[in-house]
Amino acid sequence: MMAANAKKIWMDGRLVDFADANVHVLNHTLHYGVGVFEGIRAYLTTRGPAVLRLKEHVQRLIASAKFYHMPIPYGPEEIERAILETQAANPTYPSYIRPLVYRGEPALGVKNIKGKVSLAIAAIPAKKYLGEGSDAGVRAKISPFRKPHSDSLPSYAKAAGNYLSGYLAGVDANQDGYEEAILLDSNGYVAEGTGENVFLVRNGKVFTPGLESDILLGITRDTVIQMASDLGYPVIEKLISVNELLSADEAFFTGTYAEIAPIKQVGHFAIGSRTPGPVTQKVVAQFQRVIKGEDPKYHHWLAPVPELARVVAKVRA
Repeated sequence: MMAANAKKIWMDGRLVDFADANVHVLNHTLHYGVGVFEGIRAYLTTRGPAVLRLKEHVQRLIASAKFYHMPIPYGPEEIERAILETQAANPTYPSYIRPLVYRGEPALGVKNIKGKVSLAIAAIPAKKYLGEGSDAGVRAKISPFRKPHSDSLPSYAKAAGNYLSGYLAGVDANQDGYEEAILLDSNGYVAEGTGENVFLVRNGKVFTPGLESDILLGITRDTVIQMASDLGYPVIEKLISVNELLSADEAFFTGTYAEIAPIKQVGHFAIGSRTPGPVTQKVVAQFQRVIKGEDPKYHHWLAPVPELARVVAKVRA
């Protein structure tokens, strides 16, 4: 797991030292989980450092905050500039960027929506989320904990409290010796991992759970859907049973931090005949070209990170 460490953290319009990025212990978000966040990646590319799919992440952050009645006091372009400023102040690559919308002032009471809404942004060094061996395949377990139905918690929102079931599932899987867990939806179909979406391959076609399984609308998921389609593979979003997963030719996780991680085993069942499989390998290879800036078709997904002096001047203008 990554160490939470950085030089500077952006808090409500200014960069502060890592050690000074503090909030009150009685803040509303800490006590009730009412906060929303994003996970974003920055890479060194052939054209310099860049943030992958910045606009889409900011759009989802704003949409998540709206679900939880948290009006962010900054517009999309201001948030994008703040993310670039934070990354420029923490020039390590690859990096993991974490914007967090929260209520940080002392304010108890479940229904409290009057407290100040704040935005903090960190950029920390990125490591392999599912372990150093995840490129060769991870072992996953079907979790006894289910993904909550979206009429309980809005699955479209990337919210702090929404991750409690993922936390329980992940700890349970790790204690049983697995690298990751797979949560089923309320009807027993495959939903997602603790922080990733799930894909499987059968007969040259790519399948992934659809919105009816209460999944998070993953941006890496969308990236893979577009890349796989461009590579000529049909991509089908549908309900996926456990039997379909266990008998798949290939399977893999996708997520901003996990990137693309092949699944070699689910429970005691090996997936396919070899991991990663040929389709997974081609998707991973294309993803590597994208994040390195080697495919002009996807350059619009890469937001250049300017030098700190230039981005700060633009923010202050």
